[in-house]
Amino acid sequence: MSKIKILLAEDEPALGQIVKESLETRDFDVTLCPDGEMALKEYEANAPSILVLDVMMPKKDGFTLAKEIRAQDDTIPIIFLTAKSQPADVVEGFSIGGNDYLKKPFSIEELIARINNLLNRSLEQKNAQQLAIGKYTFDFPKQLLHLDKETQNLTHREAHLLFHLVKNKNQVLDRSMILKKLWGDDDFFSGRSMDVFITKLRKKLKEDSNISIVNVRGFGYKLIC
Repeated sequence: MSKIKILLAEDEPALGQIVKESLETRDFDVTLCPDGEMALKEYEANAPSILVLDVMMPKKDGFTLAKEIRAQDDTIPIIFLTAKSQPADVVEGFSIGGNDYLKKPFSIEELIARINNLLNRSLEQKNAQQLAIGKYTFDFPKQLLHLDKETQNLTHREAHLLFHLVKNKNQVLDRSMILKKLWGDDDFFSGRSMDVFITKLRKKLKEDSNISIVNVRGFGYKLIC
């Protein structure tokens, strides 16, 4: 059985080597790149299964790198590593297609748990079928929302959040549970980020008046259809 390939982009040599060696002890195949330009070349040459990207890197920062990769690949999981902790930075990371966000310093065990979580979600996405949401058709694997002849593209985070809302249609989706599953944490910043994505989904589903996403205060959200 072939090993899962991880592309790790980290410009701090000591940290990068520690993370690489720790992941390799868990039987991952890890390629370490010290800057964004090298990481892009490595991604294009070797087709990794998941990306772990430092945000602040020379030559090409992690956000720019992720945007360029997302233009080629809508499905590969991306984890950002960063010392930044402002809500705007977290939201930006998710809005450009990041799947998770780990603040430095972090434990290797937490990183491994998040990697495995994203890999499992990626497999779930590939196995999912098209889902009906009122007048809309939701193609989860391709992250597309269809209505008649119009098609809207969804980001990774939008697609996964909508998928879980649909799976729990007309039931309350527990806020803490979904934050931990999709954001990795249920803290204030993650909660604010999820609220932004709920607003985006409401706009994308606005053409069907029979669909609504309601906030059940103190519990979570409910997709009514």
